[in-house]
Amino acid sequence: MIGAESLVRTLLASGVDTCFANPGTSEMHFVAALDRAPGMRCVLGLFEGVVAGAADGYARMTGKAAVTLFHCGPGLGNGIAYLHNAKRAQSPIVNVVGDQATYHAPLDPPLASDVEGLARPVSQWVKKVTRVEDLGSGAAEAVQAAYAPPGGNATLILPSDVSWNDGGVPAAPLPKPKRASVDSAAIAEAARVLRSGEPAVLMLAGPGVQDDGLKVAHRIGAATGARIMCQTFNARIARGRGRPVIEIVPYPVDDAVDLLKGVKHVVGAGTGLPVAFFAYPGKPGIMTPKDTALHVLARPDQDVKGALDRLADELGCPDVPLPEHRSNAIPGDGPVTVEGAGATLAALVPDDTIIVDEGITLRGPFFQATKHAARHDWLQVPGGAIGGGLPLATGAAIGAPGRRVIALQADGSAMYTVQALWTQARENLDVTTVLLSNRKYAILVHELKQVGAVAGKTARDLFELDRPEIDWLSMARSMGVEAARADTLSRFADLLSHANGRRGPFLIELRL
Repeated sequence: MIGAESLVRTLLASGVDTCFANPGTSEMHFVAALDRAPGMRCVLGLFEGVVAGAADGYARMTGKAAVTLFHCGPGLGNGIAYLHNAKRAQSPIVNVVGDQATYHAPLDPPLASDVEGLARPVSQWVKKVTRVEDLGSGAAEAVQAAYAPPGGNATLILPSDVSWNDGGVPAAPLPKPKRASVDSAAIAEAARVLRSGEPAVLMLAGPGVQDDGLKVAHRIGAATGARIMCQTFNARIARGRGRPVIEIVPYPVDDAVDLLKGVKHVVGAGTGLPVAFFAYPGKPGIMTPKDTALHVLARPDQDVKGALDRLADELGCPDVPLPEHRSNAIPGDGPVTVEGAGATLAALVPDDTIIVDEGITLRGPFFQATKHAARHDWLQVPGGAIGGGLPLATGAAIGAPGRRVIALQADGSAMYTVQALWTQARENLDVTTVLLSNRKYAILVHELKQVGAVAGKTARDLFELDRPEIDWLSMARSMGVEAARADTLSRFADLLSHANGRRGPFLIELRL
């Protein structure tokens, strides 16, 4: 058995059965082994950023690691921005990166690079296998490492001769690491603070903003008066009818500071004090008051949900009913506004939808409008590397078949990974892309004001996307995705109903 086949068989035995790939010459024996060791679903991405982002979305919806296949260091480099997002989202991913043959690398061929050096900043485990007989065990270690709490990238570097040489030995799966329990002293300290009556926030992330974690946090808040909040960017938030409403720390620093004014204590469950996304002249880096005390209930790598359960028991929190909310009404017709579009979305979201949020400057109205919509999961870009939305939606749709995915996608960042539309069409994925078309990098206009910089025409030209305007309808159709434009709220409602009621991908350009 050649090494590549032992690799594929080990991955399958370890429960890794989905591969997002953009292969090259060094990976050809891995590709061929996929037929000899059947069982791996293979999804082609036309750019490595799509591959990495899709693996992230898949992991968020399934809790399972997928395997990515990259071509040498430059291929990995093309995916690093979205592996950075995956790292921040704590998504388990096994990256297989092809490399030069062990005897060819010393000749310094054009694609030779420091793959380990590229991989380390975004990986919690990196290993280069140089002997074919070690490849199976290396693959098992990689899967185990991807699941090591809190979860992240494990990168296995595969020289091409290790892949094609005989002598491969499949390895048995290794046990999945468990999250460590929280010390009883942390539970007692959090309970003491929440009983004190001083203004407190229970700040959640990770499992704390999933369905079960939110319900426990809601009980704690009802019993103690603590505010229940989550950090600004999250991997996945459970939202909608039948679930507690959670406040989110706003992106703009001034808004966050106002919201958190007077807070004396932050009890962190999977996160800490809220940190501003950037430094701004004359503004704080931490958005709580200077005298706010942080009490760590659970670190990101610990059992966050278990810690919330134990805290609720310590406080004697009773079960409390969740408030019931009426269905949202579709707004009347008129010109497209963000608020009107948010209300339309809230009224038409199907049950168990997955909403992918990559519209930073426009997120607030959509997030606020949908808090009482049908049950849904809200996915964000925790690492801030823009362009993650379309790949995230692609991977989420593969990981959660039968659930509609709606991507709220800014037009500027969509151009980073527009190739994801092609993969959505090829795989016939149920993704509705709502393209927020303002024909500019609006976030940069906002940031310009925040940092106090004065812009002239040259600077402003760097933010505009209207010379020429991007023809999104033609772009989507060229990749096999049906598309239409909405210039009024009634047209948006009609298109959204149509898109969500059919199979396959659909793009709506929402002109703002």
